[in-house]
Order: sequence, then C-alpha cells, then structure tokens
Amino acid sequence: MTALNRKTGEKTSQSPLDRLQSLLESDMQAVNAMIVDRMDSPVPMIPQLAGYLIAAGGKRIRPLMTLACTAMYDGDRVRAHRLATAVEFIHTATLLHDDVVDDSDERRGQKSANEVFGNEASVLVGDFLFSRAFQLMVEDGNLHVLKVLSDAAAIIAQGEVLQLSIQGNLDTTMDQYLDVIKGKTAALFAAACEVGPLISHTDANAAKIACEYGMNLGIAFQIADDVLDYTSTSAKLGKEVGDDFREGKMTAPVIMALEKSNADEREFWKRTFADREQTDSDLVRATAIMNRHGTLQKGLEMARSYAQKAREALAEAPDSPFRACLDDLALYTVERES
Repeated sequence: MTALNRKTGEKTSQSPLDRLQSLLESDMQAVNAMIVDRMDSPVPMIPQLAGYLIAAGGKRIRPLMTLACTAMYDGDRVRAHRLATAVEFIHTATLLHDDVVDDSDERRGQKSANEVFGNEASVLVGDFLFSRAFQLMVEDGNLHVLKVLSDAAAIIAQGEVLQLSIQGNLDTTMDQYLDVIKGKTAALFAAACEVGPLISHTDANAAKIACEYGMNLGIAFQIADDVLDYTSTSAKLGKEVGDDFREGKMTAPVIMALEKSNADEREFWKRTFADREQTDSDLVRATAIMNRHGTLQKGLEMARSYAQKAREALAEAPDSPFRACLDDLALYTVERES
C-alpha cells in the first residue's frame, strides 16, 4: 500500500516498516546472524525446524521495535542486538505453540511447522527457543531487562490460555477480549519497546513512554489482524482466511456483531461458535452479518483509536527519524492489508 510521510505529507511507496528496515539495516543483519547462530544445536531437528519457520520471513516487527527504541535514545546497539534476538525467539516460540493449539496447517504462506515436522517436535523446539531467549536475557546481565522480558513471556502464556477458555463463548465481553490481546500480543510489543530505553542510560520516563507506545501499538495491531481474518485474502494474509471463525475465536468484530444480532443471527452464532457445527458457506454468512452491522469497520475504528494512543505516548520521545517512523507505523499497523 502507499504510505504517507508524516512530516512532508507526500506519498511514498515505502511503508514505515520498510523505512525502519532501511534505517536499521546493519543492526537487523547483526540480529539475523545472531538468530542463526543461537538456534544452532547438535540435535539436527532443532535448527532445521526453527530455521524452517524463521526462513519463511515475517515482518520482524518486534525486534525492530527493540532496535528502534534503543536507537531513539542513543543506546547500546550491541546489547540491543542480543535483546532483539531474544524477543524474536519468544515470538517464534509462541507461533510454534499457537499453530499446534490451533491445529493450523499454514503459516506465512507455506505449510506450518507442525504440519511438516509434527506437533511434538514443534512444541519441543518452541520450548528450546524460549530457553535460548532466557539465556540471551541473562547474558545481558540487567535484572530490570530480565524482569520485563520474563514477565512478558508469562503474560503471553496467560493470554493464550485465556483465549482458549473463552473460545466459542457467546457471552464473552469486550473487556475479556482486550485482556486476551493485551496478553497474547501487546505484552511482547510493550516489552520489546521498553527494553530499548532501559539499556540507553536515560530517565525512567523514557521506558514508560516506550512501554505505553508498544502496548497500544500491539493492541491496534491485533484488532486490525482480527478484522483482516475476515476481509483479506489468503495470499496477502499468509494463512487461511477465516481461521478465527473456524476456531470459534471471540474477536472484536464478532463480539460487536453479537450485540446487534437478531434472534436468527444469534442462533447462527450459537451453531457455528458454541456448538461448532459449521458448513462451507458459514464464513460467507458470518462476514455478511458483520458487514450488515458495520462491525468490521467499527473494529478498524477501534484499532485506530489505540494507534492514536500509541502516537500520543510517542510525542514525548526525542525527535528523530526513528520516532517519525514509529509514529507512522502506528497508523500503518491499522491500514495494512496483511
């Protein structure tokens, strides 16, 4: 998609993510090299399986957040490489575990790791990557950094369990949904951003600013992602469209649609979500119901409100090309197509 430069107002073909990648190219090269080095193991299946998922690409948003928030406060780039690698390992481990729990057969446009290597191997290699992440945190030697990232790892697990516990529950509230996405997605965004100022010898308020930015960015990202599950295409999304529907996940547009549904529509949601009785045409009908009540658009509006909160938090950060990219990224997160 065409992005808008915040300062000049000019259209550019480069997304804020692309611009961050360009600004941090040498740093990301160092992180990618460290990822390859640290996922090595004398057990051949570990680098093979981990490498399969990592080689598939992905936006690398979370490690970029660590690098950008460190650079924004002129922090130690070498330490940032180590912590950005830890952040990516935590994220990759959760993807491996998620695909097993969700019985996914596609990830980033190719067969999921559990589909290729099996559930058992995916879970165990996920555990290995979590362990590698903690080794990297300990090597950094900062207890505050260790606490931030280890707390995030625990919160992610809690968020995933909470999501599982409300799956198919038509009485799920928006507050419960927000608790899920704050845990499973936004907590790692927040931690990835917060550790940058923590290794930059700046004041405590800088870490608070970065954490608040990351938390709101992560919430906006996940709400937009949940809308894209009904509006995008498999080619753009890198996974099967409608996975959330098939798994009975209670997301923002569904919860909003339930609030407005008539008796017939509510019976449809009960059959497809609570009773898990679905036909091939049900996804089309679910999308039509959400479009009828405008809840997909309302979901995007909700995501935009959190993106704006992220931008407001960032307003206190020092002016720099990194801050400009992060500011633009907040809006891009909602307007993206994949």
